[in-house]
Amino acid sequence: MKQEKGKRKKKKYRVHKDDITVIDADIAKKAVVATALGNAMEWFDFGIYSYLVVIIGQVFYSGVSDSAQLVFSFGTFAVAFLVRPIGGMFFGMLGDRLGRKKILAVTLIIMSIATLSIGLIPSYATLGITAPILLLCARLVQGFSAGGEYAGAMTFIAESTPDNRRGFMASGLEVGTLVGYIAGAGLVTLLTFILGSDKMLDWGWRVPFLIAAPIGIIGLYLRNHLEESPAFAAMEEKKEEEAEKKPHVSLKELFLYHRRSLLMCLVLVFFYNVIDYTVLTYMPSHLTAVLGYGETKGLLFIVIVMFIMIPIVLAIGYFGDRIGNKRIIQVSLIGIILLSIPSFLLIGSGNNWLVFLGLLILGAFLAAIKATMTSQLPSLFFTEVRYGGLAFTYNISASLFGGTAPLLIAWLINLTANQLVPAFYLILASLIGIVVVTLFLKNTSGKPLRGSPPAVTENHDIKQVIEDLDEELWWGEEKQKIDKKIEETNTEK
Repeated sequence: MKQEKGKRKKKKYRVHKDDITVIDADIAKKAVVATALGNAMEWFDFGIYSYLVVIIGQVFYSGVSDSAQLVFSFGTFAVAFLVRPIGGMFFGMLGDRLGRKKILAVTLIIMSIATLSIGLIPSYATLGITAPILLLCARLVQGFSAGGEYAGAMTFIAESTPDNRRGFMASGLEVGTLVGYIAGAGLVTLLTFILGSDKMLDWGWRVPFLIAAPIGIIGLYLRNHLEESPAFAAMEEKKEEEAEKKPHVSLKELFLYHRRSLLMCLVLVFFYNVIDYTVLTYMPSHLTAVLGYGETKGLLFIVIVMFIMIPIVLAIGYFGDRIGNKRIIQVSLIGIILLSIPSFLLIGSGNNWLVFLGLLILGAFLAAIKATMTSQLPSLFFTEVRYGGLAFTYNISASLFGGTAPLLIAWLINLTANQLVPAFYLILASLIGIVVVTLFLKNTSGKPLRGSPPAVTENHDIKQVIEDLDEELWWGEEKQKIDKKIEETNTEK
């Protein structure tokens, strides 16, 4: 048996003309717009909690001190991340079996219902301990839904866009995320300005959560009118043509044969989420609870920074297709390492312009990283495991390091009274990130996704690809190693 195996030739993964995917430009744009808008609605639902965290602490944890309210409120925020890996595993494995489109519709419905329910929960003064328990349950459902949303949206856009424009078009997903956060923060700021602190605390905080229902209906309509991603459709068609009866990849096989991709994703998401949740989620409460700014002013600073981040994300996405994502990530991490402490010194200065400048510096580097991740992360995995592998690993890392970042920072500041704690945490995450990215990350900008043939937008673009016909695809050697491991495992059985 071993001798027979030794004679077996390695399967070559080469470019064949018939396998080249021609993506209709209009369909690609529609996929980006619809997915980004749906993502905006999903993260509007998820993000409004973080912008109301101070008020939520007063409503549901009124029996403790102000600083403890913030910790408890962020604790309830963080607990949703405990179930995100479960949601990622559940929806991701389903997405690799049933398709990306169906699962994205389901996650949006679940998120909308959970968010609506938060707006209907009575306060601690009315319901007692049952109120925070119900809040906790709603947050768990939100986390379960979010576990399948973002990774699914990244996967769908990456598989629906051409290789040479994937960075720019996929960056539209992060624009959607920012729009969702801006809409949430903008609505909270507007309500606070119109109603005032007393009415906002009394009933105004419920309004953003109640809006979730109509938003969910709009998002569902958009996603139901999408076509399945070309990469997934091509994979399923190939299985039918070859009459393949192989079972879908199990979670055990994912860990057994794709460990390198899982570990790389874990680290990338670690530093990305620490930076993201520190700058966009924690900072509004830092400005209010730690530095003493009014709630409206603190939120307004963040909203303006996020508006400026949108064109930065699109510009970096465009240049990433040309100079490579790896280089952009490296420069951004170095910038955060060098400028985090100066930025937080500016933020703590008390001067409005200097505070804004400090936030803008951090926001610009975060925008650059955001622009690269939506195309870089899906490229780590082969098509048959992309949704499941990305969803599970992304949410494990986000849960351990991203969702806990505001809670950890708030606790450390409460413990040490050092306002530079957020800067130290950003530097630590970026130092780990720069080492791993420099030594181990492959630049995949402009290349086909792992497990997929080249994808182009126009028929005449095929001419460029045809020049490389019969050359092995860049991921071919890696796939051969995986095939060999699978073969050895099956032989042992």
